[in-house]
Amino acid sequence: MSKRQSVAKLERRRDEAWQRVKRHASLHSIIVIVLGIVLCGGDWIFAQAESRQRTQPSEVVRGQSNSTTDASTSTQKGEGSNPAPFNVDVEQMVSPGGLSSTLKLMMLMTVLSLAPSILIMTTCFIRFVIVLGLLRQALGTQQLPPNQVIISLCLFMTLLVMGPVWREAYNEGIRPYTDPQPGDAPTDLARATQRTIGPLRGFMSDQIEKAGNSDAIWMFVEFQRPAPGSPGAEEFQLPSSYDEVDLTVLLPAYMLSEIKTAFVIGFQLYLPFLIIDMVIASVLISMGMMMLPPVLISLPFKLLLFVLIDGWYLTVGMLLESVRPFG
Repeated sequence: MSKRQSVAKLERRRDEAWQRVKRHASLHSIIVIVLGIVLCGGDWIFAQAESRQRTQPSEVVRGQSNSTTDASTSTQKGEGSNPAPFNVDVEQMVSPGGLSSTLKLMMLMTVLSLAPSILIMTTCFIRFVIVLGLLRQALGTQQLPPNQVIISLCLFMTLLVMGPVWREAYNEGIRPYTDPQPGDAPTDLARATQRTIGPLRGFMSDQIEKAGNSDAIWMFVEFQRPAPGSPGAEEFQLPSSYDEVDLTVLLPAYMLSEIKTAFVIGFQLYLPFLIIDMVIASVLISMGMMMLPPVLISLPFKLLLFVLIDGWYLTVGMLLESVRPFG
């Protein structure tokens, strides 16, 4: 039985080897056929290319003669004349009449890219965010409400407050420049920019004046004062009104004013909840429960007090009233 099994294995291996040889032979034959087709096709392609090259010289010569005649006539016509200069009038491009849709789109994209900075520097968004953040810390609710909710609420409150300011800025500066009407006075880019910034400057000046934080303006103005004995020291003059204050001075002064006002309002909101924490802590200590965190016990009482007095309504109303109306 062992001899028969060994003979069967040998026959099986022989058959497998024969089948392998057949497959390799068929593969080699296919490769040879493909190479033959490629070589024959290559000879035919080269022959076609040579025939085309034989027929094209006459056409090339004819085309060269036509081009030389055209060049000679053009040189004869253009003798003694200079090529037309390529001039780009930038003032004409940015004028209201020459403002194309491409430039309008570029200006819009520029404004959108600077929108976060404009929102922070020229609006009351800073005040709203800081006050609501301090209120959340005073309540002790950790991340409730979430940052997205607080920022969304502050954003819509900012849109409500800044709506008249932006509307006047658009009507005074942007609309006469991008869409001039027959009765509008002619304007350029510099004048349109000044008219657009005017309402924003007035709003920031009113908020600084109402909060009594004009000292920040004089601090930055004094920082800009040239040193005694320098060339610009004699020409330097202190501004007599907010309209004469440089925008590089007004913007940081306004931001400092908003931060200070926000912390003052936040302290007023923080104080009642601090008293509740102190009362709860003293009660727990008097009862001997020193291992129990006072914050864990005071949180329900703070939430109950905040809901009973309708705290969100009072807080948002106080923030809106703290902003001086525009106009």
